[in-house]
Parts: sequence; C-alpha cells; structure tokens
Amino acid sequence: MADFDQEIDLSGLNCPMPVMKTKKALRTMDSGQVLHVISTDAGSADDIPELVPEIDCTLIEQKNEGGKYEFLIKKN
Repeated sequence: MADFDQEIDLSGLNCPMPVMKTKKALRTMDSGQVLHVISTDAGSADDIPELVPEIDCTLIEQKNEGGKYEFLIKKN
C-alpha cells in the first residue's frame, strides 16, 4: 500500500460499522489527505468502493487478501 495520512483498523466490526466509521474518519480529514482502511467484514469489499464516490472521494487502491480488506481513499 502507498503512503497515507491516517489509518483506521475496523477488524472485527460488521456492516454497517465499517462504512459509518470510514465516513466519520474522512469528515475529519483535509482535502488531499489519504485514509488507509483495514476491515475483516467481507461486505466491505463492495460497500466501501460504493461509498467513495458518494462522499466525493477517490479510491486509490483496494486489496483483498486472506479475509483482510484494505483500502486507500483520498479525500477530494
């Protein structure tokens, strides 16, 4: 994963918490900053990429490996 400004580890949380906590974290960040999200909820693989354009952000990278889902999201 590339460089990021903030990281949230949402391992063990189930839907809808990963989406809600991702939105909350991004609200506190400045434009241009990058958030690294870690989740173990399989629904995150679809939910987070769907959320990103809705909240005017950009998905830079997504990685799914061994039940761990990681996302790099840039706040526009």
